[in-house]
Amino acid sequence: MIIREARMEDIPQIQIVRNSVKENTLSDPGLVTDEDCKEFLFERGKGWVCEINSRIVGFSIIDMKEHNVWALFLHPDFEKQGIGRKLHDVMLDWYFEQTKENLWLGTSPDTRAEIFYRKSGWKETGTHGKREIKFEMTYHHWKNKKI
Repeated sequence: MIIREARMEDIPQIQIVRNSVKENTLSDPGLVTDEDCKEFLFERGKGWVCEINSRIVGFSIIDMKEHNVWALFLHPDFEKQGIGRKLHDVMLDWYFEQTKENLWLGTSPDTRAEIFYRKSGWKETGTHGKREIKFEMTYHHWKNKKI
């Protein structure tokens, strides 16, 4: 298993992973285009992938303009192996090396993602978008959690 920064040539496999998930699915896969991925990976923020046997099985992307987690997804065949945790932690370590601004994300209620973020120390701060739960992570909470 390799966790590394995402590259332009990873976008097709990132899209495969994004469209393979069973929760937080896109109503229309065309809603997130390759151009969107390119913008968030290389203009607005940064991303990481988990690669196993030359196959991308998970990815995370942070948006520095809006200070939010744009994506953290794992192919269903690779769940419960700690990959999501590793992608999450690499992303947050990098983010809080760049800024002390609070970081937020939105996710659907009653999902494994909601449980994952709560266990990871994210604090619920309200709602976002279409009935999503809004979570927030502060610099101090993340740094103190790492001690």
